[in-house]
Amino acid sequence: MIRLGILGSTRGTAMSPIISAILEKKLDAEVAVVISNKSDALILEKAKNAEITAQFVDPTNIAREEYDEKVSKILEKHQIDLVILIGYMRILSKNFVEKWKNKIINVHPSLLPDFGGMMDVKVHEAVIAAGKKESGCTVHIVTEEVDGGPIVLQKKCAVYETDTAEVLKARVQLLEADALVEAIKALSSRDNTPSSRDLFAGSSSSGYATLDPANKSRDDGRSH
Repeated sequence: MIRLGILGSTRGTAMSPIISAILEKKLDAEVAVVISNKSDALILEKAKNAEITAQFVDPTNIAREEYDEKVSKILEKHQIDLVILIGYMRILSKNFVEKWKNKIINVHPSLLPDFGGMMDVKVHEAVIAAGKKESGCTVHIVTEEVDGGPIVLQKKCAVYETDTAEVLKARVQLLEADALVEAIKALSSRDNTPSSRDLFAGSSSSGYATLDPANKSRDDGRSH
């Protein structure tokens, strides 16, 4: 079993399906702790409701390195194997990334390397402005280069002419949870402990999802 630590700043939409996959025995893992830099982040409430340790770490008047060291100590206390960033609105320090090298994954709401370095709705605004016909999400290993780490997997969805950034964001979010669950499975299947060799061997898969504005139908997770 792989022990997961989740860092999040917002609603934690992609966390609930991970918890469900664990409860349904589809994922041999345990979410051991959820940490947030926002005291009112909904992800903390969701963790508590699921009887998962939830901890707020106050970033006020603390240097990035000092803050990340506090977070790191909590992760170590809970013997975390893999750190998952879900809507985490902080740039990780060099020391943190080095300490947890090849053991941090992030889901980014675009098909990297396109639109890397952007966050939240800004990504979807840029996709639409660029006239892209498809978008999606990417699960990648976190390195010092923002959104530049090795790709674990990607899932795709259509972009419609009538899409707004918020509509596209909702469609991409449908993919993010499934992508994370698949990525965790891929990384934990190798001796149950991520390592440099394991992670860089990687898992390459993609799915295609459509959510038509007219009928809201969903079709996702089909491998190409």
